Amino acid sequence: MTSSTIATPVLAEVVRSGFVEGRHRGSLVVLAADGGVELALGDPAAAVFPRSSNKPMQAAAVLRAGLDLSGERLAMAAASHSGESFHLDLVRQMLAEYELSADHLRTPPDLPLDPAEAEAYLAAGRVRDRIAMNCSGKHTAMLAACAANGWPLETYLDPGHPLQLLVRDVVEEATGERVAHVGTDGCGAPLMALSLTGLARAFRSFVLAEPGTEARRVADAMRAHPEYVAGTRRPDTWLMRELPGALAKMGAEAVQAVALPDGRALAFKVDDGASRALGPVLARALELLGVSSPVVARIGEVPLFGGGERVGEIRAAF
Repeated sequence: MTSSTIATPVLAEVVRSGFVEGRHRGSLVVLAADGGVELALGDPAAAVFPRSSNKPMQAAAVLRAGLDLSGERLAMAAASHSGESFHLDLVRQMLAEYELSADHLRTPPDLPLDPAEAEAYLAAGRVRDRIAMNCSGKHTAMLAACAANGWPLETYLDPGHPLQLLVRDVVEEATGERVAHVGTDGCGAPLMALSLTGLARAFRSFVLAEPGTEARRVADAMRAHPEYVAGTRRPDTWLMRELPGALAKMGAEAVQAVALPDGRALAFKVDDGASRALGPVLARALELLGVSSPVVARIGEVPLFGGGERVGEIRAAF
């Protein structure tokens, strides 16, 4: 939830059998190619926790710390992976490459994020573990950066740790604002609150950064390997795969940020944290940015069912 007292508008409606049975409110900002605010709904200047939408900036921080990552490995450093076999295999490889083990990870033991993968994982007789948690790639990169610098591994998630201070520097530089609050993310990492406008500016800065810079290296790796950032059944992957040059990253509690290669960008948060509203809101925001692609309709399609038949949908309301 935002800390603002402004009543946020309805971003999405839940329509069943022609009847609006629910509404999702939130805030959204759309930036033009020149960085100016083209559309603001609700209070995008209020601080929110971007959750995993902060991950590109966290990945840039491990590069600033001197860790030499590229390709799929750098994409994994910015990932909320689905827990597919290729994700888990790469995390294990990265741990081995840096002489680390799963015991070093402070991610909570978890199941794969993707429901289909979680079912298969359990059916195979596996139990929750730290590598299966969707942030394990990010944590592996953080640990590797600490090991390379001789920084303590045991306290790598403390807000005052040298690595986390670097993360804060990157976040404040990319967003152009001071961190409003520091909390703890679901994975245990420090979580830095900022405005949606700042988040959109950060994504814009990553796609417009000069080649070879930390920000651009992260953006390029994510766009080249989107299936490692998310998964084969995830909207972030579809968008980056089918819309050349787009950079996209969702966050828990219904946060989303996207930047297009010409500098247009958006960020939004659904107040009640309902992830089911993400697709319709994102699709509508992309339409307002002038994006015309089959992937937009694919992302925005969220049907509702009754008795096994489609009886409604979740639709954007702005």
